[in-house]
Amino acid sequence: MTEYPVRVEATLDEPLSRGLWLVKWLLAVPHYIVLAFLWFAYPFVTIAAFFAILVTGRYPRPLFEFTSGVLRWSWRVQYYSYAALGTDRYPPFTLADVPDYPARLEIAYPERLSRGLVLVKWWLLAIPHFIVVGLFVGGGTWLVSRTSDGTFNWAAGGLVGVLVLVAGVVLLFTGRYPRPIFDFVLGMDRWVLRVAAYVSLMTDEYPPFRLDMGGAETGHEPPHPQPPHPHAAGWTAGRIAAAVTGAVLVLGSMGLLTGGTAVLWADRTQRDADGYLTASTTFVSGGYAFATDPVRLEGVAVPKLESFIGDVRIRATDTGGRPVFVGIGRTDAVERYLAATEYTTAGNRTHLGGAPAVPPGDARVWVASASGAGTQSVAWPVLTGQWTAVVMNADASRGISVRAEAGATAPALGWIAVALLVSGLVVLAGGVVLIGVAAHRASQRPPSPTAPEPSTVDI
Repeated sequence: MTEYPVRVEATLDEPLSRGLWLVKWLLAVPHYIVLAFLWFAYPFVTIAAFFAILVTGRYPRPLFEFTSGVLRWSWRVQYYSYAALGTDRYPPFTLADVPDYPARLEIAYPERLSRGLVLVKWWLLAIPHFIVVGLFVGGGTWLVSRTSDGTFNWAAGGLVGVLVLVAGVVLLFTGRYPRPIFDFVLGMDRWVLRVAAYVSLMTDEYPPFRLDMGGAETGHEPPHPQPPHPHAAGWTAGRIAAAVTGAVLVLGSMGLLTGGTAVLWADRTQRDADGYLTASTTFVSGGYAFATDPVRLEGVAVPKLESFIGDVRIRATDTGGRPVFVGIGRTDAVERYLAATEYTTAGNRTHLGGAPAVPPGDARVWVASASGAGTQSVAWPVLTGQWTAVVMNADASRGISVRAEAGATAPALGWIAVALLVSGLVVLAGGVVLIGVAAHRASQRPPSPTAPEPSTVDI
């Protein structure tokens, strides 16, 4: 293995405080503020270096010192905080190298850089590494948010965040940082920083697909004198695979637990007084009707579907106070009724035509309907078939503007939440066991070779 021009080194600065890591997010705020300004300038400096390399084949040294300094400062803060938790020593406010700080980053200045590589290495060539880095760092957490259209966005964190959290919990209860986790986390951090320097145009040497674990770079002494770690050789390929698999399971469990918590929250807090879970929106159409896209329930076992969805309810209120009609019918019958009518579908498709032949209340196509002034509500037990809901003015006049609400009782939602939570706990336990077993076996000191017994000579 050859030396890579980006050297990432760190020392596990023991003893560490049991609980300080719980507030390091607050203590690091001054650094986050300064780094926000530095990282705002970082891409502009890199763009300037891009054109300089393209024209001259050289990375201007002042720009290089700035970009490497920002990476160095960021590495110290991340090492102090939640990319490692490897030291309680507060990071210095400087772009320069601090030789006695427990975390160091050194990037060899390149005398010449390829003019051609600069065009593709920061995006095309780095794509395989972006995939790996995404797995390693992500966001460090799992988040879920609801969008304006009622859907959910998910954000997943990385292995570094999960393993550092595990190390923090172990540190909280035992006062010791698990050394195998430290070595593994440093290997991932080192990979990320190598890729960051490469895509920042600071080297032409492609980052190795190699997990160099531990605080010291290959072939170099650590930044602080420390006794050699007797267990470093305990990480075999199988144990690394087990730890990575365990971390992936832990990540997956976070998604299940987050989903289960969200479903349980919706089941317990988002029902209205009648027990319905609802979503609402405003429909505006210049035609005579507004129709939902067909909902197909063909071939579904009704008892099972009823236990999942329960009763469905649709409410509508005209924003101008006019009488409104709401109806649900089989799609083929509703389409025959609206065949010659101008109406709009939920997908904002307009069906051309004229006025309906008869007012909606006189049409015999509805299995459930309501008509009148104010809010009109239709409750409908789930049945097999293909169904369409329609909102119209009660007098079949042109121009619709209604506030509509759809909901379902969803009686099985609580059981779904429990199933997700239990599954998440099982997967989490499996991941923790895999990581724990791999770390335990890696930390076992290999047996010392048995010394031969001295021979004896009878005199």
